[in-house]
Amino acid sequence: MLYRVEGIVIRSMDYGEGNKIITICTENAGKVGVLVRGAKKVKSRHAALTQLFTTAEFVFFRNGTGLGTLNSGEISSSHHVLRQDLILAAYASYACELLDRVLHDEETGSFWFQQLKACLDALEEGKDPGIIINLYEMKILQTAGYGPELLSCISCGKDLSEDDSSVVSPRLGGVLCRSCRHLDPPAMKLSPKSLKLLRLFTRLDLRRLGHVDVKDETKAELKAVMRAFMDMQLGLNLKSQSFLDQMEKYGL
Repeated sequence: MLYRVEGIVIRSMDYGEGNKIITICTENAGKVGVLVRGAKKVKSRHAALTQLFTTAEFVFFRNGTGLGTLNSGEISSSHHVLRQDLILAAYASYACELLDRVLHDEETGSFWFQQLKACLDALEEGKDPGIIINLYEMKILQTAGYGPELLSCISCGKDLSEDDSSVVSPRLGGVLCRSCRHLDPPAMKLSPKSLKLLRLFTRLDLRRLGHVDVKDETKAELKAVMRAFMDMQLGLNLKSQSFLDQMEKYGL
């Protein structure tokens, strides 16, 4: 059967001497693997379609639910700017690998596709990569069913204002009131400003993100708490995350 879908390349690997297999997150057909014959050859007309972050219309043949074979494609956005910048490439790779690990094959991917597309576009537009990725992580958690509870105590259900709680428990999955803080002694202290931004993240669509100016200390808090949520709730070991950690370690 012939498929024509819009998708984003989230993984690309060599296959045999001259071929590649790409994994694309599509808007309407979920996550799909496609064989691109001759993609490694110098004069291949399909080589550009196998580059990470590439957004394109892909036309491929596939029988059943197996691997498809690319017939043709038309690029709408190559995102070459992201591949040319080490830092941006690292963040974009993390966004793609995270989605690849969370999204199951054939799972409806419209929302996932739109959020990844918005994430890559925002990175290319020069918006703060740390904030973009934290917001993207929040969307991943929410769509996967692990969105944190930030408006009421995760234990007793008491409604909380921004000043009522500055303690967040990534292990339990949300904020704790004063009476319930003892349930998770390692819970993380969070400033009211950071908690306010986290609550905003739960309501904000990445496609609506404008330019934001967040102080370094607030960004550090957001990064720490979102990393803890991702580790506790999803528990994924991502190569791209390790690379980002190394970049931070060496001050890149």
